[in-house]
Amino acid sequence: MLQDILLTDEERALKKEVRDFVKNEVSPDLTKKLDRDEIRYPREFVKSLGDRNLLGLRFQKKYGGRGQTWTGEIAALEEIGVLGTALGCAFAMPSIVGEALHTFGTEEQKEKFLKPLLKGDLISAEALTEPRGGSDFFGATTRAEYKNGYFTVRGQKRFVVAADGADFFIVYCNTNPSGKPHERISLILIEKDREGVEAKYLYGLLGTRGGGTGRLVFRDVKVPESNLIGGLNEGAAIFNTMMVPERLTSAGASLGMGRAALEVAVRYSDRRKAFGQKIRSFQGVSFKVADAITQLDAARALTIAAGKSVDAGLPSARRLVSEAKKCATDAAWNISNLSMQIIGGIGYTNVYPIEKMVRDARLIQIWTGTNDIMNLLIQHEFYREVLNDRNPGRMIEVDAPEGHMDDEKVYEDDDMWTKGW
Repeated sequence: MLQDILLTDEERALKKEVRDFVKNEVSPDLTKKLDRDEIRYPREFVKSLGDRNLLGLRFQKKYGGRGQTWTGEIAALEEIGVLGTALGCAFAMPSIVGEALHTFGTEEQKEKFLKPLLKGDLISAEALTEPRGGSDFFGATTRAEYKNGYFTVRGQKRFVVAADGADFFIVYCNTNPSGKPHERISLILIEKDREGVEAKYLYGLLGTRGGGTGRLVFRDVKVPESNLIGGLNEGAAIFNTMMVPERLTSAGASLGMGRAALEVAVRYSDRRKAFGQKIRSFQGVSFKVADAITQLDAARALTIAAGKSVDAGLPSARRLVSEAKKCATDAAWNISNLSMQIIGGIGYTNVYPIEKMVRDARLIQIWTGTNDIMNLLIQHEFYREVLNDRNPGRMIEVDAPEGHMDDEKVYEDDDMWTKGW
């Protein structure tokens, strides 16, 4: 596999450990019950990961992590990703919420919440999206008013994974309504058992079922100042940091989803016969396999490169993370559909898992920032990199035969046109 050449011996060992766990410890009954919405949240699955020290792999060992790189976590995510988005998200959430606590939290918060989170003793969730809008982060209307050492929180969040399973939420709240957009938001940790917290509604989902995705309502919830993560009105900086684990975990798990769908199709096409021969011998099938594995390998390479860029603190990391999320989730969607086309009509039934993979894959192009938002970020970052480069490469415009004809290089209306030339 392409991934293996990009991994260290330690990371390959981690990959094998997670693969063995997925293969031998996760019952098919679990994934089936999740898809039938017979489980509200896979808490036992998360606990079993915690018992094996497989949660929050990147965090320091003293808090319960393994001190792994992003490359190692991406390798683990791919192996977990074959189980689908619900379990992939359950695995990733301690990495996402843990990022806020590990990077911005106090030592007290790390002891009280991060350590048990990485043991699987506590379940966490992130409350970001509101009913009035999705990507409009700075327009949040959930308010938190501070007085006498407490915040009073009122408002709603929706599409919260583990709304019905989490023990605590990290909630982006408007704490400075009259401030500039980037100075309005704070991140507050709210325990589920506080008075006024309610999981109001659980959504019926096309896929990614069994994750307890729902709407949260906060009715004048009193939260102590000690639950503020980072500084007051500094939620924008935390949010920008949090987009890295949100999007890289989506990308990493997408690799597993795409790989799983393709492997089902490859095994099927090597057994299924038509017109006296295996259908893999027909170009209409085999070329789809070629397209799919090329997309998967490209997405894997880009995702690992994005992880390495984050670890190295490169200026291009933000762009590469957005590219990885877009590329890997699009690849999972495309590969799932190609796999269904290879299998044919039986792939549209639940005799094979492809139909579930298609349903799951559709969501990952939407959550943690839609792929349209990824496009917006990618082009913006690339324009900035090129136009602000102090040591650019060869200016190839001069290689054009008539590149010296500056009079022909018109970028806006000239006076000659307005004067009737």
